[in-house]
Amino acid sequence: MSTSKAFARDDVESTKSEGSVKEVADHPSRSTLRSIALVAVCTFGMIINSAGSLALAPNLPRLGESLHIEDAKLQWIMSSYGLTSGCFLLLFGRLADLYGRKLVFILGTLWYAVWALGCGFAQNEISIDLMRGFQGMGSAAIIPAALGILAHSFPPSRARTLAFATFSAGAPLGGAIGVILGSVLVQFATISWRATFFLSAGLGVATALGAIFFIDPDVLDPQADKRVDWIGATIVTAALVLLLFVLGEGQLAPKGWKTPYILVLLILSITFLGVFIYWEHHIQINTTRAPLMRLELWKRAQGRFAVMQIIGFLIWAAFTSWMFFVVLYYQTYLGLTPVLSMVRMLPMIVTGIMLNVIVFLAASLIPGVILISFGCLATAVGCILFATIIPSAPYWAFSFPATILIVIGVDFAYATGSLFVAKIALPHEQSFAGGVYNTVIQVGGAVGLAATTVLYDQTALREAEKILGHPVTQVETEGPHEALLKGYQAAQWLGCAFALCAMLLSATFLRKIGYVGHRKPDASLEDSEKAAEA
Repeated sequence: MSTSKAFARDDVESTKSEGSVKEVADHPSRSTLRSIALVAVCTFGMIINSAGSLALAPNLPRLGESLHIEDAKLQWIMSSYGLTSGCFLLLFGRLADLYGRKLVFILGTLWYAVWALGCGFAQNEISIDLMRGFQGMGSAAIIPAALGILAHSFPPSRARTLAFATFSAGAPLGGAIGVILGSVLVQFATISWRATFFLSAGLGVATALGAIFFIDPDVLDPQADKRVDWIGATIVTAALVLLLFVLGEGQLAPKGWKTPYILVLLILSITFLGVFIYWEHHIQINTTRAPLMRLELWKRAQGRFAVMQIIGFLIWAAFTSWMFFVVLYYQTYLGLTPVLSMVRMLPMIVTGIMLNVIVFLAASLIPGVILISFGCLATAVGCILFATIIPSAPYWAFSFPATILIVIGVDFAYATGSLFVAKIALPHEQSFAGGVYNTVIQVGGAVGLAATTVLYDQTALREAEKILGHPVTQVETEGPHEALLKGYQAAQWLGCAFALCAMLLSATFLRKIGYVGHRKPDASLEDSEKAAEA
């Protein structure tokens, strides 16, 4: 079925699903072209989020040289964005559900664009670190709002399946596009790395304009309690800020993970998470206010919601570490220019576009457990290919199939997970549930990168010392290339382990989730619907 036909049948099919009639009535009729434009705008929000995170990677060396930033501190230009992007997802998801998803989406894209523009004019380390952090807050508003918009705009139907498949494809697509554009701009633009930020600002404004014209107006319940659990929001945001800071800084601290302030902050972050859980339970039981997060959400579908979060955590840990170390392999080990490295990533874009159609068709024909398990397996094999790569072998032997498989893996797993979360989340919590899912995968990416970086460093140092016969403190400058390769391969083996653990969890606990795409009701689907209603 073509894209336009799928969207054209949305209103007809969605009215056949239990509980969807009211949702359809809440919105004005929408043409097929307008539906396509709505999905495109939301997907572009996901693309600029992923691109904003990764487009700077090829630019870091020249940026550091331009602003006189030490190599060890360059990672904070990347980390500050991910820090705020991951920490504010829950709060902005809740605000989107309460005050309007379209409003939050538009404000988020404009906020993103303003601070991207500011980064383009940055003159020193402190200013760019701070503005990257503010830019990440825009991303934290965009993603949960977009998920809520799609879930609310397309009640259970084939159109919803296609909308979520398209949106999910924006994650790996955005990452690949970010690396590609960043590589081209840093090598050919006269203003070098600044061009990346100016382009991001322009794309942010274009996305905001598209949202103004094509996203349906917010329909809010005037009787709804719009009080926000600001105490809970403050506690969980502080916990996530500390956790992500520790994950980003742990390896760079003076004594690594044994540095006292790293250990203290790690303990504090875990303590704050515990306090947040206690507070949410207290406010739900002893007050009339709605908590930021109902703890029952994690028990939805007989606990499968929680399992899906763990799987998302692990698969994103594998994907993020794969991307990071593949770029290092191309540029640091093989010595390729940013553009030549970019050319090797091009299959990610083509594959991501094709997967939009494949996931759309498969989600209603193949049980969700098979799609997720297959995605996890594909990710694992993509990591294995780089863990066993032979540098002298042609690109088509290892790199090409790995690049294809890693996109297949993350797209199948992420798209299916997003559809499942949207299915079991209640209408008034769609943005928040999407925020939870994306917060978990952001943390997963940070944990995965921290863990694989530690393993890379230790493996590369040991290998360099074994080859040279004396202690080495910095492999990149003092060690042989063979040591770098061993470190990259060790990191990819750990990424493979993340993906295989996710596959094991999927095959064990998600066997009864049924079909996450729209189809005629079956026993598994009815079970999921009843669990969501409960």
